[in-house]
Amino acid sequence: MRHFLTHVAWAALLLTACHTHHDSGLTWKRAIADRQQALSSEHESPQCNVHIDICYADTANNREAATEINTAIAWQLLDIEGADLQQAADSFANRYADDYRRNLLPLYREDQSDSEKRPWYEYRYVIDTSTEAGRDGVEVYRANVDYYEGGAHGINQLLTMNFDTQTGRLLQLRDVFVPGYEQQLNELLLDELLRQTDSKDKDELKKKGYLYSMNMFAPENFILGADAVTFVYNTYEIAPYSVGRTELTLDYDKLEKILKQQ
Repeated sequence: MRHFLTHVAWAALLLTACHTHHDSGLTWKRAIADRQQALSSEHESPQCNVHIDICYADTANNREAATEINTAIAWQLLDIEGADLQQAADSFANRYADDYRRNLLPLYREDQSDSEKRPWYEYRYVIDTSTEAGRDGVEVYRANVDYYEGGAHGINQLLTMNFDTQTGRLLQLRDVFVPGYEQQLNELLLDELLRQTDSKDKDELKKKGYLYSMNMFAPENFILGADAVTFVYNTYEIAPYSVGRTELTLDYDKLEKILKQQ
């Protein structure tokens, strides 16, 4: 419970994080949903805590673009179709808490006598979001997702989206880079990973835990910033949990040959 309250306190600090950028034509509102669910009726039962704090586009301005953006946010973060983000946030929080009790209570009954297993049943799911201006014509959307669903540790992820401010379209790598960009972009990312980790080659990277069982790739999880593109690799994507999240930033100058013209 203490860990969850820490996240709620942090979310309170982010209440101004849905920034409005007047030159984008978009304004932002917030959808907040909280749900606590005790696993059993016993005193000091394990419980599930859900906190959803989502920025969404105000449909009063550029309705079509805002609806497109909100539909993508609901689908990407909440796995829900539809553009009413408050209803989507409420639905997600309620569904998650209800599933927690229905699915975990029978297992908890079996483990109830083992005090060491009790912490496994203290679930949480927290989403905090923010927006910022990216490159010209782009709004960057960040979602910090933190959850614990039993096991040795929780998971923290940064999920990003880049929206065309005129149309609301969610931009993919193919919208940013020219056809056939993959090989050159992967080489640039590998060079940056080598530099960032102070490694001389792939073998040294593997010794440090990177790219042990996969090749370098460009994720769709990226940030189109004002001066550079940042590629976000969450835990386990190119390195083990102990390494944590990796972010590789490439200036637009380095990407000039494979960037589409704005």
